[in-house]
Amino acid sequence: MASVNSVNVDGKQNNSEIIIIGAGIVGIAAAAVLSEAGHSVLVVDRTGICEETSSGNAAALAFSEVLPLASKGVMKKVPGWLMDPLGPFAIRPSYLLKLLPWLYRFWRASSPSALRNSTVVQGQMMQLAEREMLALAERAGVTDMIHHEGNLELYESEAELQAAMPGWEAKKQAGIDYTVVRGAELAALQPGLSPRFVVGCFVPKWKNVSDPKLYGKALWAYAEKLGSRYRQGVVTKIAHMQGGAEVTLADGSKLQCKKLIVAAGAWSHHLSAQLGDAVPLETERGYNTTLPVGAYDIRRQLTFPGHAFVITPLTTGVRVGGAVELGGLTLPPNYARSEAMLKKAKQFLPQMNIEGGRQWMGYRPSTPDTLPVIGYSSASKDIVYAFGHGHLGLTQSAATARLVTQLLNHETTALPVSAFSPKRF
Repeated sequence: MASVNSVNVDGKQNNSEIIIIGAGIVGIAAAAVLSEAGHSVLVVDRTGICEETSSGNAAALAFSEVLPLASKGVMKKVPGWLMDPLGPFAIRPSYLLKLLPWLYRFWRASSPSALRNSTVVQGQMMQLAEREMLALAERAGVTDMIHHEGNLELYESEAELQAAMPGWEAKKQAGIDYTVVRGAELAALQPGLSPRFVVGCFVPKWKNVSDPKLYGKALWAYAEKLGSRYRQGVVTKIAHMQGGAEVTLADGSKLQCKKLIVAAGAWSHHLSAQLGDAVPLETERGYNTTLPVGAYDIRRQLTFPGHAFVITPLTTGVRVGGAVELGGLTLPPNYARSEAMLKKAKQFLPQMNIEGGRQWMGYRPSTPDTLPVIGYSSASKDIVYAFGHGHLGLTQSAATARLVTQLLNHETTALPVSAFSPKRF
């Protein structure tokens, strides 16, 4: 097979051993691991390396987050979501009809047996994710960009804590350590908190990266050093062909490869459908505001589960964001959601300076059972899917990279991938 730079006589066909569609953190990690294994890799993305959803997340390596979203009893809250456009969870009324099939599958994923299965699988994935991410960071020389200050979840009453305890017990059974903190111990973990927060759960082994965009670009620099290449372009069509796959770009260019990985985030299901795989992928639109450096001395990630947002210290500022808005890919942003979270952050940390922030919205690719889609396409084992990580793309990116590398090499995978199959729905 020709190198990624080769051009056929018609000037329109480029050949590569492996093409990855998507230059978010999952595609970047896959490029790095595949390049380490000696593959020739071309990454194709419409905007750039780590420029979209992967650039604006909460910077968390959330290896302790083993509970599916459906486990939080959210189905009963759906009517309220429709009534509160600025609440922790929201559904755009104009999008509800289109969303109903996904909500039905989400409801099915909330059954006790489904939750038990998803929690076990997620726990296995997180163990692999932690090993693979820390090892990749070591090989890439970016361990200094991973911080180990832990995560502090905050509650406004003992009753709120007790309501959350089944989840914490499930995490404990999965081997996740946490400590309940109150009083002076709570204040020491984060000075300046409003007294409305009376108790917290501290996860000491929680990790964050210094800035998700810079971290992704640093991993890409490593992949590029190993030979990975990048091409900007909008992918309009993918197809299986004898001996590999063909990718068509909006400008008419056709790229051919022996192997193809679809890691296009929230747009991935449009591509998988072309291969006969109808994946129920929805878009959780996440909002945040990144305040300037010095806005407040945030000691570690602060999580406010009752309000569904977090505050994260970055080397580039203080990020206030999270929450969920189910509204698809085409509706305009509602930045009033960012403003609502920022106002709450000011209430929770009264001395925080909330001026001069930069607002942002990204598209989280979410499946009904919270598990990603990792596996072969129906069309060919030369085409592998790697998308649908929801809030956990950064966290699970290196593990996904290892699994897709093993799938493309037809090796035994580090953990069974049947639970991630695109056909499970």
